[in-house]
Amino acid sequence: MLTKLHFLSLLLRNTNHFGMSKIETLDEFILKRQDEHTDSSGSFSRLLRDIGIAAKIVNREVNKAGLVNILGVEGSQNSTGDEVQKLDVFANEKFIETLSMSGEVCGIASEENMEFIIPEIPAHKKPQYIVVMDPLDGSSNIDVNVSVGTIFGVYKRISPDSGPVQKEDFLQKGSNMVAAGYVLYGTSTLLVYTTGNGVNGFTLDPSIGEFCLSHRNIKMPEAGNYYSVNQGYYLKFDLEMRRYIDHCSDLNLRLRYIGSMVSDIHRIMFQGGIFLYPNTRKYPQGKLRLLYECYPMSFIVEQAGGMALSCKLERILDLEIKKLHETSSIVMGSSKMVREMKEFVEKYSAIN
Repeated sequence: MLTKLHFLSLLLRNTNHFGMSKIETLDEFILKRQDEHTDSSGSFSRLLRDIGIAAKIVNREVNKAGLVNILGVEGSQNSTGDEVQKLDVFANEKFIETLSMSGEVCGIASEENMEFIIPEIPAHKKPQYIVVMDPLDGSSNIDVNVSVGTIFGVYKRISPDSGPVQKEDFLQKGSNMVAAGYVLYGTSTLLVYTTGNGVNGFTLDPSIGEFCLSHRNIKMPEAGNYYSVNQGYYLKFDLEMRRYIDHCSDLNLRLRYIGSMVSDIHRIMFQGGIFLYPNTRKYPQGKLRLLYECYPMSFIVEQAGGMALSCKLERILDLEIKKLHETSSIVMGSSKMVREMKEFVEKYSAIN
């Protein structure tokens, strides 16, 4: 008799016998990509799989957040003065715990911690990778059941592996990243990542507890009908940015702003558009964290065919970084729309 477990196994690995396309899990996809590189040791593959495991744990808590006491404000503030939510703390702890136990990571930097973390490393290992992350992006949305996400980036250390990681290992430009990704905890849970060779998306199937390949080689449209900006700060933006926002309104583009960078960018990845987080009088350098948010999301957007610039029109991935919690303005999205924004800024900056 065909047991339920045996049947699920057949569905996963031989579904083409039932007239359906074969399901490819995240683990299978990672291992297949590893096999394409003859010099691969497997360490990087295991690291990506550990990120997937941590995402599943956080997803479980996000989905039952209304049933347990992890909603609301925890009572402290993070490095840039934002109130820390209880689920922020949980997500941060679980990602750090999972990555530390793996033995594949020599350093971790999180938006929620003032300093970077050096995990205990087994004596027989010399891990070469560091992880930077925003463990729960858009956490102010938690209490009202709106989508939140996780953002991560991976670098190779540049300091000698004879000792512990140094701050210089984290203060690398975004263009040095070897991988970046995000997890969207929404109506379905998706993990989207790139290693510099295109972008792929995986949807979590809760019935089998696996991320399954659902969006292969994601390509962002060159233009779209959406613009995403916190328009409540309109009067605090520079003139050239206000003129561009007026232009978007004149074109009858649809304003969509969720307040979670992952959610806002995910829409644009598939439907096209532009995301704007300009500098304001209060935050003249911008507010989003360069290391934990801007670099990883820019890497993903560029790999999908889009563009990512600061409001000073510098490529985000080429920006120098001097401190762990440095901030930046950012404009990213469909290439045609970002280039158009660049023209507006150049035109009205010249007038000023």
